[in-house]
Amino acid sequence: MDFFDPHLHMVSRTTDDYATLARMGCVAVSEPAFWAGYDRGSVDGFRDYFRQLTEFEPSRAKQHGIAHYTWLCINAKEAENVALSREVIAMIPEFLDRPGVLGIGEIGLNKNTPNEAVVFAEHVDLAARLGELVLIHTPHLADKLQGTRMILDLLRDDGRLAREDVLVDHVEEHTVGYVLDEGYWAGVTLYPTSKCTPARAADIIEKYGPERLLVNSAGDWGPSRPTAVPDFIFEMRARGHSEATIRRVVLENPLEFFGRCKRFTPPARVAG
Repeated sequence: MDFFDPHLHMVSRTTDDYATLARMGCVAVSEPAFWAGYDRGSVDGFRDYFRQLTEFEPSRAKQHGIAHYTWLCINAKEAENVALSREVIAMIPEFLDRPGVLGIGEIGLNKNTPNEAVVFAEHVDLAARLGELVLIHTPHLADKLQGTRMILDLLRDDGRLAREDVLVDHVEEHTVGYVLDEGYWAGVTLYPTSKCTPARAADIIEKYGPERLLVNSAGDWGPSRPTAVPDFIFEMRARGHSEATIRRVVLENPLEFFGRCKRFTPPARVAG
């Protein structure tokens, strides 16, 4: 089955991972800006990173017939440096008109600090002023519920973003209902040692249905599986779900959400 991984950090993966994904049916990946494993020290460091996301990674993906899309931001782990964050936010528009750029993300919270909230709000302001989609990172483990509620409150306080233009990622059983009830899209991240397993993601689909839900691997520097979406497909099949329901979650929903971006061109393999 063709699938679209809507959250996958390919800068941290080998070219062999692209080849494996292509053989398993991946037609496209969406790569949010994220932490490099260390805090970058200047706006020029982020400018070079944005060039990597918008120039080099699309060329790697294309060699394997995979469409590559990206998002731009300064991530929550580096948002404690508000002065640098503001320099990066001011620089982002230089890259927004590049092919494959979907919007602002993955913004959000890490430790739910006041500085993180300030930088989150200023990213939202940029997206609202320019009419961009937003991809949101919710905190890990013990901080997730509080952080998710903070994020939803911040979005409500601003009020300018259309709910259908926002994807709140890394939801789990105790947060997904809050996100869906507010009218946002929700992303379920599949990790081998944290976040959701394919089985837990299937449980969520069974409880809430496939509408406005996506699944992703977020394959990054740590323990992760870039082939987690196929694992989810196999889990859903083992439970007897229809091919139409599975396709809705792993392909049609990403295409519908990303299709709201004015620069989005569907992957060639599914465009017809």
